[in-house]
Amino acid sequence: MEVEKENTASTITAEPSLPASDGQDTISDNASLPHSIQPVIPPVIAPSVVPPLAPIPAIPPPRPLAPLPVRPPVIRPPVPQNGKVGSSDSDSDNDDSNGRINQGTGEYEVSEESRLVRDRQEKAMQELMMKRRAAALAVPTNDMAVRARLRHLGEPITLFGEREMERRDRLRMIMAKLDAEGQLEKLMKAHEDEEAAASAPKDEAEEELQYPFYTEGSKALLDARIYITKYSLARAALRIQRAQRRRDDPDEDMDAEIDWALTQAGNLNLEFSEIGDDRPLSGCSFSRDGKCLATCSLTGASKLWSMPNIEKRSTLKGHTERATDVAFSPVHDHLATASADRTAKYWNDQGSLLKTFGGHLDRLARIAFHPSGKYLGTASFDKTWRLWDIETGEELLLQEGHSRSVYGLAFHRDGSLAASCGLDSLARVWDLRTGRSILALEGHVKPVLGISFSPNGYHLATGGEDNTCRIWDLRKKKSFYTIPAHSNLISQVKFEPQEGYFLVTASYDMTAKVWSGRDFKPVKTLSGHEAKVTSVDVLGDGGHIVTVSHDRTIKLWSSNTTNEQAMDVD
Repeated sequence: MEVEKENTASTITAEPSLPASDGQDTISDNASLPHSIQPVIPPVIAPSVVPPLAPIPAIPPPRPLAPLPVRPPVIRPPVPQNGKVGSSDSDSDNDDSNGRINQGTGEYEVSEESRLVRDRQEKAMQELMMKRRAAALAVPTNDMAVRARLRHLGEPITLFGEREMERRDRLRMIMAKLDAEGQLEKLMKAHEDEEAAASAPKDEAEEELQYPFYTEGSKALLDARIYITKYSLARAALRIQRAQRRRDDPDEDMDAEIDWALTQAGNLNLEFSEIGDDRPLSGCSFSRDGKCLATCSLTGASKLWSMPNIEKRSTLKGHTERATDVAFSPVHDHLATASADRTAKYWNDQGSLLKTFGGHLDRLARIAFHPSGKYLGTASFDKTWRLWDIETGEELLLQEGHSRSVYGLAFHRDGSLAASCGLDSLARVWDLRTGRSILALEGHVKPVLGISFSPNGYHLATGGEDNTCRIWDLRKKKSFYTIPAHSNLISQVKFEPQEGYFLVTASYDMTAKVWSGRDFKPVKTLSGHEAKVTSVDVLGDGGHIVTVSHDRTIKLWSSNTTNEQAMDVD
């Protein structure tokens, strides 16, 4: 039994080495036992070989997170301010556009840019709420009621150039603002005042509204208006009588006369060319009898020339700045000049100075004589035009109405109307007898520089920087024809002064053009200048046209000459 136990123990202890020795050690041990004892040895079954498992690596513990970086305060040297050294602990110079954290207090500070953006947003929101509140308010639709409400609220009843709808919108915004500010008492008081005024007796209401709505003029202006009224009525009666006679007379052939005048205009050729001054020329004008020509230039001097050979007679010196225009009187041989020195001067034909008209606040542009020869009109860059008495030199009228500089001025042939044009792209027609603006001609998209009345009494021509010439019918109060006249701005326009059979335009494209007064078709192009054409004038019979330019030359165009050779500028 002991042997059995030992055999069993040896067998058990040998099992771990079985895969290496294949049981040889066990068999050899059994062979040494005595033959009398033969133990039963069970068959040894080799255990299955299980490959050893790979060791599971140990999971390292998670590393602690790094602490958030803290921006250290920027230490800057103290900057002297007003002689004192100051220091600041704030980080105001950072490039953070939204804000920063104050290191001292730990509070978030909004940057200036963010504050401005927030202010703009708040302002836009306030405007939106104001418009919503205004849309909910009840505003009178009658213009007289709107004016009354504005008067009771202490606001101007009308602004310059304000229309009915604009006035109503202004009242709506004022009421919305008062409502937003909590001033309902003022609104209620204004409403009560309106009701009281509506229920008041008629006589009391009329006595309340008795106040002057105009600027009272001088006695000289009143006398001038009376004279202009009488003068214009007589001239208008003669014009209408002549038109009726020509219409009813079977021997009168209007179309034939117009055709003859347009044929003469089509035969215009360069007759004379003369150097006018050392600097560019700015204006020209024929005398009433056509025997004298006046020009002015940027030197400030004006010159008189004899016709038709353009020979210099005299020089008019008196302006301290450049001359801008010159015009002959329609009744005698006196003339007037305008200048950038803010004055206009009146001369006789001998070159003697008779009057100086001063009062404008800025340089003058164009000037024009009233058909009676008693008054002179001047246009200026101070946004006004003025009427002067030739005999006394007194300023009769200071007329406002343009929002920008006034450049051109013209008088109706009857003397009743004046027309002005300016850099506000408008032309206005004024009644000299009453002082009212009777027409505002809107159509040009750029400044209007030239204006002229037709002798027929109802057509008006304007030209400007939009390169077009517009023809206005005063009877219909609108433009009925637009001429795409030039490739550059139109500096001046002039109707043929006797019948208005044709129209002449001068332009900065170095040409002047003649247009039919019947259908406004092109008749003739006057080419010859080498620079901008600044001014043009037409002789009374329509047989001569004069142009002046920045090339310093005076050119006389005539339909009577047989010489068709273009003369050299020199």
